Amino acid sequence: MTLNTAVEPQREVLSLLTARVRDTFVRKPLYVDGALDLVTVCRQLSARGATHALVQDRQGGPGGGERLGIFTTTDLRDALLRPEPPHTLPVRVVSNFDLVEVSADSEVFEALWLMVRHRVHRLLVRDGDQVLGVLGQLDLVSFVANHSHIVAQQIDSADTVAELRAAAARIDDMVALLHGSGIRIERITRLVTELNRRLFARLWGLLASPALVAASCLLVMGSEGRGEQILKTDQDNALILRDELDAVLLAEAADVAARFSAALAEFGYPPCPGGIMLSRAGWRQPLAGWRETLRGWLQHSDPEGPMNLAIFFDAVAVAGDAQLLRTLQDLLDSLLIDNDRTLAHFAAAADQFSDGNSWWTRLTARRDETPLDLKKLGIFPIVHGVRSLALQYGVREQGTAGRLQLLQAQGRIDPTLARDLLDALHFLMALRLSHQLRQRAAGEVAGNLVRPADLGALEREPLHDALAIVKRFRQFLRQHFKLDAL
Repeated sequence: MTLNTAVEPQREVLSLLTARVRDTFVRKPLYVDGALDLVTVCRQLSARGATHALVQDRQGGPGGGERLGIFTTTDLRDALLRPEPPHTLPVRVVSNFDLVEVSADSEVFEALWLMVRHRVHRLLVRDGDQVLGVLGQLDLVSFVANHSHIVAQQIDSADTVAELRAAAARIDDMVALLHGSGIRIERITRLVTELNRRLFARLWGLLASPALVAASCLLVMGSEGRGEQILKTDQDNALILRDELDAVLLAEAADVAARFSAALAEFGYPPCPGGIMLSRAGWRQPLAGWRETLRGWLQHSDPEGPMNLAIFFDAVAVAGDAQLLRTLQDLLDSLLIDNDRTLAHFAAAADQFSDGNSWWTRLTARRDETPLDLKKLGIFPIVHGVRSLALQYGVREQGTAGRLQLLQAQGRIDPTLARDLLDALHFLMALRLSHQLRQRAAGEVAGNLVRPADLGALEREPLHDALAIVKRFRQFLRQHFKLDAL
């Protein structure tokens, strides 16, 4: 029988949908006492053919209790560089006790994400209070055909911009495979967000001097900041510099910013048409300059102020001194106290792309060729409306899902509406991704427009429901922010 190699990787990655950690190869634990010397521990490892052992240390736990750690061959390498002879060195001294754990009943995808998130090669697997063993990266790799850990390793080990470019090229392929295999959109975005942020931080570290990295804060904003970016789209980034930098570092910042933006363009992240990139002076400023910029946006002295503020509000620090961003966030909170009119002007943008009920007519007319803009009609009103509420109530969570959760917990939004909005957002994001992947496969430029005539019943009816939820949310925003009085 001839194997269909085109679909075989997809069949293998389908295991992510149903497999649990206990279904993988979890290595049975080898326990050693923390007081044992390294030579004795290595003998035990050799006898078992193992590369790691779990260390039970009865002297270092809280209140003198027991703590559990891990000793690996990598720790042995580092231990041999110490001045103490190995036969006199207790294994507890060179072991790692900050273990990352995963439940045996967790999905394989969760274990994959934990490894990427915490940059570890092994997870401690528990079944309730019982330790089942250790899940290693190589064992997980053998279980999952296409996985993000290779991309993450490529990013972390890249010593040149060219090596980073190769890693960036794999991200979209990974997205297509995961989406085609039925992985939920929120899981794909979580994984892609982690990889993208690591990619940006690594690129910044390759280009900028340690002094510049320490004296600045690299931001990603917009959908990238919210953790809702999937395929590569326009760059939205910025740089906060410490005040009173010398001329040398200021000149370096301008030069590195230009090379950073150019490199991202080569990686497939197009320049922002609106110039919202750190290569532009307005998005690369000392802290004092940023303070004045925020005030200008809020005082309506800049016609682009509301949208610039919206993009900045989604900012996340990916490299450098994160306190610089927190300082500006504190300032923004203080400026918005008792500033209802500014908040209303900000929230009004959620209603700017409304087209009445024409979308309903186009969806019911099955052969309508007039395209619908999924971003303008659906995704943006949800994202910006929730963002407006988060700005009003001082919610600093960046993602729309997290903002909705906190707003609901504070009693600021009805739980049913919050759930409907999140379901609608995830459906619209998944529909857009499917459409964009088809466009790319056809050699077209991926965009947000879909024709109702191209939609099947399984897409048309949920889209109708999603846009109806958006309409209901717009009505809520108009009433909440008193937009009709503007």
